[in-house]
Amino acid sequence: MASAESDRQEEEVAAAGDEEDTGAHVAPIVRLEEVAVTTGEEDEDALIDLKAKLYRFDKEGKQWKERGNGSVKLLKHKETGRVRLVMRQAKTHKICANHLVLPSTSMQEHAGNDKSCVWHAMDFSDGVLKEELFAIRFGSVENCKKFMEMIEEIIADCFGKTEDEDSKDALSASYLIEKLSMTEPENKADTKERVKEDEEKQVESEQSSSAT
Repeated sequence: MASAESDRQEEEVAAAGDEEDTGAHVAPIVRLEEVAVTTGEEDEDALIDLKAKLYRFDKEGKQWKERGNGSVKLLKHKETGRVRLVMRQAKTHKICANHLVLPSTSMQEHAGNDKSCVWHAMDFSDGVLKEELFAIRFGSVENCKKFMEMIEEIIADCFGKTEDEDSKDALSASYLIEKLSMTEPENKADTKERVKEDEEKQVESEQSSSAT
């Protein structure tokens, strides 16, 4: 009797095993397609990539505010040779600094902290050109010096030894952008006075020409 019961249990176990291993393929409910992710850095080579914390100076509050904590890069375009500074936040990858390295990009050591440096830039991280005063702090003095020396080397190589017309145009454009951003609107009275002076000079010039 016991033997028959044992045989019956073995048959049930075997049958259950056969049901589990059916070999059937169950299609997933949701199909995930591969999506190509672009960063905008595909045509650039990274000259430097360092971990740091970025700050911007709030003119209204007159204080430094943290801008982001992540990776700062100096990227050189493969065709134009232009170099830009890009920094993204570590977790969200949101851009917190994005501007070209120009002759006006003068890095200076932050007073009282040899791991930090400060500079002015026409930044485009918010989608519009905006003059910013940045400060960046690295984990070591060596990284800070390496960063500052790389900026100086880029400026010397790209702007100090070339007479290329494209470089001249880039310098002119950057100068105009900075000039416009820092120049106060002219007073209307001053503008009228200047126009009047120009008109008087033009009249004098015409009279002189007709006299000869």
